[in-house]
Amino acid sequence: MQRKYFLYIIAGLCVVQTACKRTLETEPQDRLTEELVFDEIDKNADNAKAFLLGTYALLPSISNRIGNTLLDATTDDGMASIDGDRSNDYRLGRISPLNVLDNAWDNSYKGIRQANMFLSKIDRVPTTDELKKQWKAEARFLRAFFYFELMKRWGGVPLVGDKVFGFRENINLSRNSLEETKNYIVAELDAVKDDLQPNIMADGEVGRANKGAALALKARVLLYWASPLYNEGNTPQWWTDAANAAKDVMDLGVYTLATAYTDLFITGKSTEMIFAKMQAPSQTLEQQNGPVGYLNAAAGRGLTSPSQNLVDAFPMNNGLPITDPLSGYDAANPYTGRDPRLDATILYNGKKWLNRPVETFEGGRDKPGGIVTQTKTGYYLRKFMGKFESTAAYANTTRHMIHFRYAETLLSYAEALNEAEGPVQAVYDNLVLIRKRAGIKAGANNLYGLPEGVTDKAVMRKIIQNERRIEMAFEEQRFWDIRRWKIAGEVMNQPVEGMKIDKLADGTFTYTRFNAAASVFDAARMYWYPIPYAEIETNPNMRQNEGWDY
Repeated sequence: MQRKYFLYIIAGLCVVQTACKRTLETEPQDRLTEELVFDEIDKNADNAKAFLLGTYALLPSISNRIGNTLLDATTDDGMASIDGDRSNDYRLGRISPLNVLDNAWDNSYKGIRQANMFLSKIDRVPTTDELKKQWKAEARFLRAFFYFELMKRWGGVPLVGDKVFGFRENINLSRNSLEETKNYIVAELDAVKDDLQPNIMADGEVGRANKGAALALKARVLLYWASPLYNEGNTPQWWTDAANAAKDVMDLGVYTLATAYTDLFITGKSTEMIFAKMQAPSQTLEQQNGPVGYLNAAAGRGLTSPSQNLVDAFPMNNGLPITDPLSGYDAANPYTGRDPRLDATILYNGKKWLNRPVETFEGGRDKPGGIVTQTKTGYYLRKFMGKFESTAAYANTTRHMIHFRYAETLLSYAEALNEAEGPVQAVYDNLVLIRKRAGIKAGANNLYGLPEGVTDKAVMRKIIQNERRIEMAFEEQRFWDIRRWKIAGEVMNQPVEGMKIDKLADGTFTYTRFNAAASVFDAARMYWYPIPYAEIETNPNMRQNEGWDY
């Protein structure tokens, strides 16, 4: 952590510039100092508030930010459509200290410094003690969030406490241990949870940290901590702690699953959304990932190709896996009668989009062949997009980056409780809630396709892991889940599969699975990121992660 990122004040400080209240322009408007941001005569604390909101701007956004695709398209759930896309460096094991694609190191420490600066300066601003207490809690929540972004990538990282380092200071901090990093995050969240805003906030406050967000982040941290990557000795109490943390979110009694799964991702506020980064309405995601065969204003670039592996993970609408002889799966009509979440996640051949069926058969309008970038798997992304089945073009859509939602809480509770106590009734109850909302049929036993009487936690573990995969697809969960479960060495050394579709003269189709891309995962070192070379080079006390010393 060198001074290269220690003079940043805020992303988007132009907001603050327009809010300055001084009568005389004693400072040039292009030189925004700490004294102007934390101004003793700014009676409404407008500048300080803008500074805090600017720290929120550093949170991860929903976007094609890894090469030209989403993070989870570097897993077995998909791949980039562009030949030679940089995201393939993950798939082929080509990351190194000089090539850390998802490098959140600079951004996270930038956010930590901004939070620390805010905490060190806010008391000079003439606003109420109550508001200061809330804002301080928000800053500490954000700081904890940024530390978790570091922890899940690199393990233990340097903890700077409340220190705001000066521009000229030589900062050669050593890494704290993984446990120290985890403990710091959890302690911070425990300290601030009751000072944050209520869980269901006014429309103008949506996107600000609240008590539910603090509890949800704690639950995720402890779920990771209990998982095999972190919990090498499989300490049962860690799973109990994770279950209790998720239950704390549930016991707030303010969150429920949204009625419609698709609508959840294109609305500004819902009973399921615990914490999200606000993003301006746009059609960028549709333009980046929509099918390529629409040649009018609605044209998409098709940059993300979901995998056949993911499509196979969705059960039938009776809740049974497609491999179950009783499921009713028909290989000649592979998308008929499936879990409704498949329709909400994937654009497949024949699905209606922009007033016509998607054509991903060979030579179809959305898979024309040649040099045009197009799906490499026979599928396009549907999730997060607006309802454009019956429109002629895309329109701006409200689409926030949901960092925590209630479905994850239910799944995390089920997972941790199963590991701690086995497949008890509460595990079933939470999975039933998820499947019922999805639109899966209840069945005669009201278990929504779940097998009755499971007593083996390993069997239930597979069910929970698959449910999490399909429910949270492309929400930046799968990438981390296969690592914390320590199954990446298994799933990421298998090829990404696609579906080759041929249209026959009579208008019917044939479906043939094929290997769309090879994958390589070196389990000896790739569960943790390499520390960026610049940090190792400039800090003699920085220790590299195992296996990345070259």
